Amino acid sequence: MRIASLLPSATEIVCALGLGDALVARSHECDFPAGVDRLPAVTRARIDVAGSSREIHDRVTEVSLSADGVYAIDRRRLRELAPTHVITQAQCDVCAVSLDDVENALRDWGSDPPRLMALHPSGLESVFEDIRTAGDFLAARGKADAVEASMRERMESVCRMATISTSGTPTPRPRVAAIEWLDPPMAAGNWIPELIELAGGDPVVGFRGRHSAWLSPEDLAAADPDILIAMPCGFDLGRTSAELVGVLARPFWGSLRAVRSGRIAACDGNAFFNRPGPRLSESVEILAEILDPGRFPPLHRGTAWETAGVPR
Repeated sequence: MRIASLLPSATEIVCALGLGDALVARSHECDFPAGVDRLPAVTRARIDVAGSSREIHDRVTEVSLSADGVYAIDRRRLRELAPTHVITQAQCDVCAVSLDDVENALRDWGSDPPRLMALHPSGLESVFEDIRTAGDFLAARGKADAVEASMRERMESVCRMATISTSGTPTPRPRVAAIEWLDPPMAAGNWIPELIELAGGDPVVGFRGRHSAWLSPEDLAAADPDILIAMPCGFDLGRTSAELVGVLARPFWGSLRAVRSGRIAACDGNAFFNRPGPRLSESVEILAEILDPGRFPPLHRGTAWETAGVPR
């Protein structure tokens, strides 16, 4: 078996299934677990991903209007690596190469083309379904079931601690706004609202099972969350924290309850939250630390999240 993974979460799933040694190609964004970045990358971004979130947004908007798309596949290199299995996605053309692009790349393969699988997560249950489907696709269903069971156990453990007080009564839930992009702001949807609920919060922007959506200042003002969590897709902790300082300095943000009370967290949105794979269980643990620091020790603070404006 020779696997080409064109999506970071797919690479993490493949490795969790114990098949990391079968990987022969990756996307340019695959960077976990350690060592996968030594594999040849067969995709690239057609835009410059440096700069502010507003600059990146404008570049993505411009290239999305063209026929080329945001990402390109190195068809020659992919063919040279001769994968037997290719894993991609059919969820977001801004996040990774599109399914259409991959299908086009394989269309002129000739004899014995690789088998193709597309992940299509929308909510938490569909993430588990993708893991099971990947297990079937790669002849590792038993391992996939074990990965799913471990993820569920970790998430449920956090949920039990987060929702019941020491007296046995329900714990009040803070109202949480999770932001997946900073400028313009985007509410984190898909599986993120479910992760917030598992961690003991009440998501007030973004909807479970639905794509993330742009947020107007009026939307955020109406939500007026107790806690604001920034987890921009593709941004590590340092990059999120640095840009969040400038964003929060704008007059509108200061009117929000979370900003006035200083309950703002910057997160590593590249490693966690936005990758629908095994590390979503760790993402729930991170959220619990942010929402209830008195109950959950800050084991991930400084590496996966930090209070906005506080240097590491």
